[in-house]
Amino acid sequence: MDVRKANSLLALWDDPDFAPVPSALAAGMLDSSEQKSSAPKLTPQELGEFASLLENSFTLGYIGESAKHRTAVSGASSDAKPRAWDGMFFVYNRAGKEELLTKAILRLRRGEKEIPRLSQVSIAGVQALKIERKTGGSSYWAESGKYAVGASEAAVMEELLSRLNGKSAPAAPSLAQSAAYQEAQPIVGSGLLEFFLRIPDLKELVEDSKAGGFKVRPVLDAVRLDAVHSLSGHVTFDGAKTHVEAAILGDAAPGTLFDIWAEGKSSPASLALVPATAISYNSARINLPGIYATVKRVVRSVLPQGQQGTTDILESAAQTRLGMPLSDALNVFTGEFASMENSPALDNAKQVFFLGINKKPETLKLARSLFGDQLASERNEGDVTFLKISTGGNQGSAGVAQWRFYHVAVTPDMIIGASRLDTVREVLANRSSVSTNPSLASLTQFQAKRASFPENLLGLSYFDFQKVDWQAALDHWVSEAKKAPVAKSAAGPNPTTTSKLPDWLSQVNPQVLSRHLHTSWSASWKDAKGIHWDQWIE
Repeated sequence: MDVRKANSLLALWDDPDFAPVPSALAAGMLDSSEQKSSAPKLTPQELGEFASLLENSFTLGYIGESAKHRTAVSGASSDAKPRAWDGMFFVYNRAGKEELLTKAILRLRRGEKEIPRLSQVSIAGVQALKIERKTGGSSYWAESGKYAVGASEAAVMEELLSRLNGKSAPAAPSLAQSAAYQEAQPIVGSGLLEFFLRIPDLKELVEDSKAGGFKVRPVLDAVRLDAVHSLSGHVTFDGAKTHVEAAILGDAAPGTLFDIWAEGKSSPASLALVPATAISYNSARINLPGIYATVKRVVRSVLPQGQQGTTDILESAAQTRLGMPLSDALNVFTGEFASMENSPALDNAKQVFFLGINKKPETLKLARSLFGDQLASERNEGDVTFLKISTGGNQGSAGVAQWRFYHVAVTPDMIIGASRLDTVREVLANRSSVSTNPSLASLTQFQAKRASFPENLLGLSYFDFQKVDWQAALDHWVSEAKKAPVAKSAAGPNPTTTSKLPDWLSQVNPQVLSRHLHTSWSASWKDAKGIHWDQWIE
């Protein structure tokens, strides 16, 4: 409780003005098929009760099919097609929530269109409920001590109940003993929320199975999936702050799946164009040539030996379309992608996108080839070239509305894009007066946060909750939602299409966010062990 009172994120969760959100989560879990169900709608009081189920600990997981089980199924004498393995499981600490959990389960069953067949079975010495449905498949549910356990496979239920009751064989290894989990130990093992996905060996993942007429194993070999060991992360608390860490761990050597991420840089080029007044900023770097090389390896692994030349044909077609070899086109870009929001109402019209480039002439040549007749105009102002691109059809199309345009400014090292020209010009003004107007990077707070992360970064993210006019943002979202049916009916023959806003959006007090939250900072980087992501919510 001391942690709960001190932490700003948990204070937000407990704030009465935020109550519609956890209630909506509970409604989503318990009334996922509400429109098709004859069960009465949840009352606000019931929603509040069921939302409190989230306060107890629970585990979701997946156990792969064992070789022993696979052999037993394949050796069974049956003409019927064996059911696909479903290793998902759920374990819930029901201490203090026993009656409420029973009520929630009954609520879920009342909403089912089909009445399942229920029977009692004994699994690992525990009485369990077997639930069979006409649509196929079955599931199991048991309550043992303080735990409630659910799974779709009897073998999974037996494994879990044996472990919970201390009846598992002493030699039976646990996830915590696996090499992948040990490697992720600095990240996993603590926190409010923890997740871990072990990437299995190819021999566990696939044998000689086929998909779409080709073997799966060569594709996975070409991707070098074996270089990826795990995906993991956790959420922890540090007083009022919330700390989120995640990582994709493995062997990040060249020629592996990690090639899709570029090498980091000390500062994104776009950061210099972001003013100190910005609401949010996000940047990321990817390795476009590395992605292309990975795709080529996959394609070559799929094609028979006599059709390896197909990749050359595809590259030739791409060169015809782009006006340059595909490899040259990819090298036009630095791999930096960024965005900035400068509207207190979070209006997309003020959102700006950045794309780093190496060579401006080649960039313009590529833009002319890609957009063709959609390129409405092109003009130069100093070292900046302005492009006006139609998103509603090309210039040769008859009867196509030409008022939907996107505006782009191409500088020697950057593409700047926004839906409004004045927004683009504001960014260019920051570029020309960077010495007089403070930038986001010049703020003491930003510099202090940046110093806490490694020198070279793949990504950088910032969001200031205090600068947002949340009431104006809510009004804007409502307005945009009402426009959606009009736009949809103009685009297609369905004038009766309606857009329904979530109930909680109109019930929650939008100011509750800035009341508890100030800023969010995150960064990502790459090293020999993989990709790392670190975020602080203050």
